[in-house]
Amino acid sequence: MFRTLYSFGHYYFLLTKVFKKPEKRKLYLNRIFEEIDKIGISSIGIVIIISIFMGAVITLQTAYNIGVSYVPLYLVGLGARDSMFLEFSSTIVGLILAGKVGANIASELGTMRINEQIDALEIMGVNSAAYLIQPKVIAAVVTFPLLTLISMFIGVGGGYLAVLFTNAIPPDQYIYGIHYYLIPFYIVYSLIKVVLFAFIITTIPAYQGYYVKGGALEVGRAGTKSVVYSSILILFFNVILTQLLLAK
Repeated sequence: MFRTLYSFGHYYFLLTKVFKKPEKRKLYLNRIFEEIDKIGISSIGIVIIISIFMGAVITLQTAYNIGVSYVPLYLVGLGARDSMFLEFSSTIVGLILAGKVGANIASELGTMRINEQIDALEIMGVNSAAYLIQPKVIAAVVTFPLLTLISMFIGVGGGYLAVLFTNAIPPDQYIYGIHYYLIPFYIVYSLIKVVLFAFIITTIPAYQGYYVKGGALEVGRAGTKSVVYSSILILFFNVILTQLLLAK
């Protein structure tokens, strides 16, 4: 219990350093664009691939399960759309990014810590936490919602390709289901979730890497911890936000 409280306090202290006013805004702006490329743009490929297959699998599973009942076929498209919008494009993609982006952040900062690069920044009078971590958080908060939107529409498109090539249901029924009773708040709900997930995915691994002690083995452990803790928090807050935003 004491160790948990200590870690939480240490994490809070790090955040107070991260979000202090930048000394040189132009330098920080350049860093933000670098992190947007590293964190966001480099993740587009894996998000597209995963979303296509997720959309296709959801569509086929739904189609085959209702194929023996009297449920209207257009509900396959509706179910695939809502599944992507509500859960898969935010939570599942968030978990994947926690593994890809989170582990990379923990390893990068951990390596800088054991190589004394962070200490060198502090000696030069630079707020190392803000300089190294703040651009990552901003980049993730900006780009992850865009990745979620891409995932939503690519996933729905993957479902369409699945019915087109397998003839599980008529494609026109799938398209009708996509347009049927669309609730725009579902998109807003997912974007709210993914902004919080972006904060978790960047700050938790940054905390693990920033305070690494030891050598390469400890850096690897920090990467593993960051993915595990980030994933647990994503699932926990997914439940909380679902209750707060969707409960009537």
